Amino acid sequence: MESLLKYYSRKDIQKAIYENSVNREVAVKFGDKGFGKRPDILQFETDVYELVKQGATSFNVSEERWTNPLLLKPGMTRKQLDDLRTAWDLIIDIDGEFEYSKIAAYLIIEALKFHNVISYSIKFSGNRGFHIAVPYETFPSALNKVQTRLLFPESARIIAGYLKEMIKDHLADKILEKNLTLGKNSFSFVDIDTVAISSRHMFRSPYSYNEKSGLISIPIHEKDILNFNKENAKPENVKVNIKFLDLKNIDPGESSQFIIQAYDWYHKKFKRDEQVMEIKNKREFEIPSKALNEKCFPPCILKGLNGLDDGKKRFLFVLMNFLKNTGHNEEQIKNIVFQWNKKNKEPLRENYIISQLSWNKRQKQNILPQNCPRDKENLSNNADNIYVSLGICNPDHLCNLIKNPVNYSIRKSRLGKH
Repeated sequence: MESLLKYYSRKDIQKAIYENSVNREVAVKFGDKGFGKRPDILQFETDVYELVKQGATSFNVSEERWTNPLLLKPGMTRKQLDDLRTAWDLIIDIDGEFEYSKIAAYLIIEALKFHNVISYSIKFSGNRGFHIAVPYETFPSALNKVQTRLLFPESARIIAGYLKEMIKDHLADKILEKNLTLGKNSFSFVDIDTVAISSRHMFRSPYSYNEKSGLISIPIHEKDILNFNKENAKPENVKVNIKFLDLKNIDPGESSQFIIQAYDWYHKKFKRDEQVMEIKNKREFEIPSKALNEKCFPPCILKGLNGLDDGKKRFLFVLMNFLKNTGHNEEQIKNIVFQWNKKNKEPLRENYIISQLSWNKRQKQNILPQNCPRDKENLSNNADNIYVSLGICNPDHLCNLIKNPVNYSIRKSRLGKH
């Protein structure tokens, strides 16, 4: 704690953290004790050091900017959040094996430059990945006559998905150059998170400490990505010489064409996929009128429900869709999700879960969770499958007969009359 006090006592560090918190919600972490109250803000630069003296270890800030962050509260409606939101910045969260994260970050920057977007910022996350940010001021003021500030989190998810698709093959090729045994499953070793993007979603503040690694989340220059050395992120080596999300000298509307192209990609690819999935869902099964008993759940869901160390946000997405498609109502889904979260080694924040449940509730179509791995006999060939990557795929005899966890439960309910 003494070394943290020394680090955060620096006036340049306090100023950098404060400047990135203006008009944003702040979540302060107090080591193993978890996060402090939410919502919270930093009123002065000196608040940083005062909170550290009280046990604070790191600072997280919201992707969204608000008229008054202190008016935020759990369970707010979409309209209430929209009324408070003034802007949102695009934060691309890259995480995975460190060397591959560097490659993915480099390729994302190349993709942005391809679309003539140059007002981006890059920072080391403090552990294994990188954050790439594009400021709201570069966006068009409206899309299809809807104010862009109201298009969160949907637009951020679409753009992140578009970038992920753009670099997919290039990333696989680059990884293959380093390791010929990986095949094309590049996103099982490094990922761009699109699922976790939600209202009141946080990211680690620039120049904030990372409890897991003991390193600092520092902004870096584009030219340094591929050769980035973690030594530079040790508290004693940190220099405050780069701004993250610097709004000076940006070109208003710079990202307009980029966002339009991302939406074109989304409508061509995902809308078609959703229609196909909806038809397929109707053909293969009807959602049970009564919630299926936990005795019908497949091994992967049961194992995940025992709690996870990593991948909790991805499993939450799977779990919500699984429960919805097995006949569980909103209250039942909420109860199961919160009971599961208590079993996690480091539970997800309540606000995050509430926002995800709210998002899931608003979806008009019932989307199945990801299919089971194709090769159940050799799971190592399915590294990109979510159940395999989370370490919860443990097939039984019935798993070999089905393609999706929902199909498993429906078939088992018919066989066993559960």
